[in-house]
Amino acid sequence: MIQPINGKFEMPVLPYGTSDLSPVLSAETLDFHFGKHLQTYLNNLNAALPGSAFEGKTVEEIVKTADGAVFNNAGQFLNHCMYFMQFKAPFAGNIPTGKIADAIVSDFGSIEKFQDEFQAKGAGLFGSGWVWLSADASGKLVITQEVNAQNPLTKGLKPLLTFDVWEHAYYIDYRNRRPDYLKTLWNIVNWDVVNERLG
Repeated sequence: MIQPINGKFEMPVLPYGTSDLSPVLSAETLDFHFGKHLQTYLNNLNAALPGSAFEGKTVEEIVKTADGAVFNNAGQFLNHCMYFMQFKAPFAGNIPTGKIADAIVSDFGSIEKFQDEFQAKGAGLFGSGWVWLSADASGKLVITQEVNAQNPLTKGLKPLLTFDVWEHAYYIDYRNRRPDYLKTLWNIVNWDVVNERLG
């Protein structure tokens, strides 16, 4: 849960330097995507909180109950926090390990089939949004496409992993090659974080 501090949410502290994800994501991309886009969503969210029904609530609670501009900024803040905090320095051949690996093989047949489906749904999402791996109430893993600021929490799912498919996430490094961006992101996923989210 992401809690407000003294009534306001704060930028997450990245567990890596802005150049550490290169060449998968460049320092320039991190400077713009994390430093400017996420900061703007955060500023807008914090400006909307004082005196509202959402003051003092976690960002997850806000996403589950808000609508309009508050939902959009809270959703984008939460989605981006989960996105940026799930990465580590690139590792070629990086694959899931631990409990999440067992669950992926059980529910998708193999790691490769899961990654192919995840990439296809990310590449096939029209417009802007996110592709997510989540767990349903029974623990079964599902892949969903979420448009704009949507988050699987609004569907009663537990979000575990997300790839951002808004153009600002990849255009500096990949131009219009969204499939290449999605395929390359596997090299920086920190599966320890995904396992923690799975619980």
